[in-house]
Amino acid sequence: MLKKITPVLIVDRIEPLLPLWDALGFARAAEVPHEDALGFVILTRDGIEVMYQTFDSVRGDEAKVLDGSRAIGASAVFIEVDDLDALKAQIPDGTDVIVASRQTFYGSTETVIRDAAGNVITFAQFAAT
Repeated sequence: MLKKITPVLIVDRIEPLLPLWDALGFARAAEVPHEDALGFVILTRDGIEVMYQTFDSVRGDEAKVLDGSRAIGASAVFIEVDDLDALKAQIPDGTDVIVASRQTFYGSTETVIRDAAGNVITFAQFAAT
């Protein structure tokens, strides 16, 4: 039985990403140092998780993960919210807002941002049914 899925985004550095998630109300559930910086972090809010791990930390844990024909790089995360306007008000100034607001064919209103590592994060609110 499957229970949960959590994105683990592999990045050069974690520290530049934290102000965005702090502003969005995420808490740091776990932090693991690697050498002189953070190597891994679990961010949580309202029962969801996002994890970040640095390339150097991955190399230290299991370098084979980085092997293959396609390098690990920027990813995309889709997060469903129940109040998009409230969440948008929490996005800090200076954040790369790719799409301020859009309506989709599948019934959501979305805001799309890019984190400091280049990952695309979509926040979506679906109409009440």
